[in-house]
Amino acid sequence: MKVKVINRSGGDLPFYATPQAAGMDLRAAMDQSITLGPLERAMVPTGLYVELPVGYEMQIRPRSGLAAKHGVTVLNTPGTIDADYRGEIKVILVNLSNEPFEIQPGERIAQAVVAAHATVEWEEVDELGTTQRGEGGFGSTGRG
Repeated sequence: MKVKVINRSGGDLPFYATPQAAGMDLRAAMDQSITLGPLERAMVPTGLYVELPVGYEMQIRPRSGLAAKHGVTVLNTPGTIDADYRGEIKVILVNLSNEPFEIQPGERIAQAVVAAHATVEWEEVDELGTTQRGEGGFGSTGRG
């Protein structure tokens, strides 16, 4: 699938690092570094603008390395870029660690996954079908 993109990042377009990767790394597009103190958040620009086909979204997800090693993650995971959005893609990063974290220009900060989605039409009813699980949730099938 082809997706129209404007790249004002000053760097390369995102790409799939391996042939079977689902996500592409997004990079910080800024002139100088940003330091996130503990529990601070920032909207980090990517310099990218996209025109997604109708019926698709771009999900913005954390990079596992940043989360595991530094406690830095995407706050509204997954963030959604809708097909009708034309503004710059920005990533809301939060530092959940006890140490400051410096985001460098060009650093990989998140992943983008383009996915199809359904558009639903609600059908109001008085009853739902039954299942073995029923109303069980939030750990009802076991501890983990």
